[in-house]
Amino acid sequence: MEPHRGTTVLVLGILGLVACQICGIIAWVMANKDIPKMEAGTMDPEGLGQTKAGKICGIISVVLLAVIIVVYAIIFVIGIGAAAASTAIPAG
Repeated sequence: MEPHRGTTVLVLGILGLVACQICGIIAWVMANKDIPKMEAGTMDPEGLGQTKAGKICGIISVVLLAVIIVVYAIIFVIGIGAAAASTAIPAG
């Protein structure tokens, strides 16, 4: 039986929330591979709770990253629009 990686997945998920969202993506991918193995009995199921918690933290970090990217994109577009409006030559 393969040993579980629940602690690793949980640590990566937490790091994804507080430090680096790439760690959240890695946690999410690892959990998606490990949970079916645990449920099938080929991996130690003792770390199932930690793996699921790490997956949830990873998902949250990815969602937060997506929201941040969208907000920055909106701010960028508004900034370009404001800059273009301020440099426009008035008619007449």
